[in-house]
Amino acid sequence: MNHLNSSDRIPRVPSVLRVTPLIFVFAVLLALTGCKQTAATPSREFAYISNGKSDTVTVIDLNELKRVKTLNVGKNPTGITVNPSSTEIYVVNTDSGSVSVVDANRNEILATIPVHRTPFFISVSPDGRRGYVANSDSNDVTVLDLQTRQLLATIPVGQQPGVARVSPDGKIVVVSNRGSNDLSLIDTARNTLRATIPACVNPEEVVILPDSSKAFIACTGSAQVAAVDLKSAKMLAILKVGDTPVSMALKPDGGELFVCNFDSHSISAINTTANEVSETFIAGNNPARALISGDNGFLYVSNLGSNNVGVFDISTRKMVMAVPAGSAPDSLALTANENMLLVAGSRSGDIAVLRLDKRIDKKQRDKPPYRLFTTIPSGMQPNAIAVKTFWSEAASK
Repeated sequence: MNHLNSSDRIPRVPSVLRVTPLIFVFAVLLALTGCKQTAATPSREFAYISNGKSDTVTVIDLNELKRVKTLNVGKNPTGITVNPSSTEIYVVNTDSGSVSVVDANRNEILATIPVHRTPFFISVSPDGRRGYVANSDSNDVTVLDLQTRQLLATIPVGQQPGVARVSPDGKIVVVSNRGSNDLSLIDTARNTLRATIPACVNPEEVVILPDSSKAFIACTGSAQVAAVDLKSAKMLAILKVGDTPVSMALKPDGGELFVCNFDSHSISAINTTANEVSETFIAGNNPARALISGDNGFLYVSNLGSNNVGVFDISTRKMVMAVPAGSAPDSLALTANENMLLVAGSRSGDIAVLRLDKRIDKKQRDKPPYRLFTTIPSGMQPNAIAVKTFWSEAASK
C-alpha cells in the first residue's frame, strides 16, 4: 500500500476509503450527550453517516433501526462530529471546503460554514463553543465560533495538516502535519501557534489522554507512534509498532492505547504511563478502526480485508468472536447503552448493526451474544458515523 500524497482524499491509508474519522475516534467516538447514561432506553437516538460519494448524510433512527432521512450536504463529506453541549452535528465537506451544521432535533441542515481547502475533520471543544478544522491544502487551521457560526481565526501550521485535535481541558489543539512530518501545538486562549515539534513520517491520527498531559500520534509512513508531553511541548518517545498504523483507540481510563496496524494485520498495545509498547497481537486482515467498551473490557476492531469485526477480550488479548459486517467494514460507533455496534461497510454502502447484548426472549436466547442483527442502507462510500442520544428526564437523573 502506498503512502499518502497531496492528491489523497484522506488522512488515512486504506485505498478503498476516502476518510476514516478518527472521527476520530475518535476516540472519538461518538455517543455524546450532556446527560448521565443509564441502562434505560434513550427516548430518541440517531446515527448520522457521511456518504463520501453520494454527497449526503444518512440519518438512522436507532430505536426503530431504520433510515428516516437523507440530507444533502457538500461535496465528499468525510468527518462528522457531535456537539457535546447542543443538538448540533457538524459534517466536514472535503471537496467543498465547508462544514454543514445539522440540527439533530429536526434532522435538518441549519447552515453551511466555509473553511479553507481540503478539510477532513472537525474537533469540538469540551464546552461546545469552538470548532477546529485542519485544512490540508491550505496548511492552516480554522477556528470556528460554533454559537455564531463565524470564523474566529486562521492559524498557519505545517504542511498538509490532517487532524486538529483539541485536548479534554480545551487548552491545546494538537495538529498532525503529514507533509512536513511535524506537530503543531495551538494555544486556544490566544489562538496562536505555541510550538512546532518534529515527529515521525506522515503523522496522522492524534489521541490525547483524559488529563490532557500527553498526546500520542500515529505515523503511517514510519510504522511508529510518537508520545508528546503537552505541558513542556517535548517529544517523550518514538515507539515502533506495526506497518501503517492508521488509527488508535484509548481506554476510557487512559491507561492503555491500542493501535491498528493496517498492513501488519495486527494490534499494538501501548502503556501510556510508561510510553512503551507492551505487546502486539494478531487481528484480522487490514484492521482499520477500533473502539473500546466503556468498562474497558472489550476491544472492537473492524477488519477491512476480512469483512468482519473482531471482538477481543482486553484482559487476555484473545479474539472472542469474528462477526461478519458487510463489505470492507471501516468506521465504528457504539450506541449510548453499548447494546449495539454500528459498522460502516465502505464498499457495500450500508451500516451493519451488531448486537452486543443477549436479548432475554425466546427467539434470541440461543443465539450468540455478538452477532449481525441487521443491515441498513446508507449511501455510496460511508465514511464516518456519529451517534446523538436524547434521554428522557427520568433516564438522565
